[in-house]
Amino acid sequence: MVKIEGTLDELRALLGRAERSVATATKTVKETKKVVKKTKRKLSEWQRYVRNKSNHIKFKRGPKKGRLDLAAMSKAFKRGRKK
Repeated sequence: MVKIEGTLDELRALLGRAERSVATATKTVKETKKVVKKTKRKLSEWQRYVRNKSNHIKFKRGPKKGRLDLAAMSKAFKRGRKK
């Protein structure tokens, strides 16, 4: 923690400038965030398979109950693509 001593005018002169510079810096960051955007890419077949709720296979009992069984989903995904 930093202790600052001085008259009210001196403190306002010191801290007022800092507040303005912080505000301008935040404004600049927000503006650049709007300009820079990530390019969207096509999802892989696996990502699309996992996203689909009808393909979800969940653990029915035990400590993992309710979580996705990704191993079983992977097997089903691979079997479904086999021709």
